[in-house]
Amino acid sequence: MACSPLALRLCYNSAMGKRRLISFDWALKKLLRSKANFGILEGFLSELLRDDIHILEVLDTESNKEDACDKYNRVDVKVKNAKGEILLIEVQYERELDYLQRILYATSRTLVDHIQQGTLYSEMVKVISINILYFDLGQGDDYVYVGQTRFRGLHKSDELTLSPRQRELFPGKEQSWQVFPEYFLIKVNQFDDVAKDRLDEWIYFLKNEEIKDEFSAKGLKEAKQKLDVLKLQDAERRAYERYLDDLHYQASMVESSYGIGKIEGRKEGREEGREEGREEGREEGREERKRTANSWPKH
Repeated sequence: MACSPLALRLCYNSAMGKRRLISFDWALKKLLRSKANFGILEGFLSELLRDDIHILEVLDTESNKEDACDKYNRVDVKVKNAKGEILLIEVQYERELDYLQRILYATSRTLVDHIQQGTLYSEMVKVISINILYFDLGQGDDYVYVGQTRFRGLHKSDELTLSPRQRELFPGKEQSWQVFPEYFLIKVNQFDDVAKDRLDEWIYFLKNEEIKDEFSAKGLKEAKQKLDVLKLQDAERRAYERYLDDLHYQASMVESSYGIGKIEGRKEGREEGREEGREEGREEGREERKRTANSWPKH
């Protein structure tokens, strides 16, 4: 009986002394929603936000889809930080290109979905959107970007802060940006595989599906134990294999479409260039005839 591709990879990794771990997007969809596994996600969020994050509940949203082939992976959680503040955090794992407007829509939708009718605006909960990206979104040399809403003076370039009365209304907040949604973009493929701090250790895992023995970031030890592919049941392992195959297929389709587009673009460019050249030649011919005609002696 022939071994499946996943089984062959597991055998190879075993021979090389590596433990194959489940990809983080699959874990988000299937494992990390369970309270027994909250410690893994809490560790990641704590290292990224440099805070002590505790998950209170996974929110029941329309994004919690069960289709293993669904490319849009997201989990929404309600958490409490070290100050006792309640936050709504969206964690999204994405491979699509049409993205910035989508995260804007998602945070707006989350705000609307979690404010009850008649609730004061001052009681709205801050939303943090964490986006794990496997494509090159925009231009930049870093691999972790933070987006905040800040108000700066048009003439004096000062930053708008909260008044004393507003600080009483929003305990623990002094700046206006602390009230608005905050965005984290993690460009995984741009990471150079050199873990310089504990957040980098998490990003190394996100990119390579491997946790080194010397890594000490919060949540990684638990992830190494619970996200081992070998601990999946047979049905889960087959579903995971189908999921990986689907990702390879999607990547191939994108690459093929991109390659075909480049070839067609070159052809169109050459045709346009030839047509422009012919038109320029005709124009030069007309100009030359005018100059010649003007140089003839007039009678």
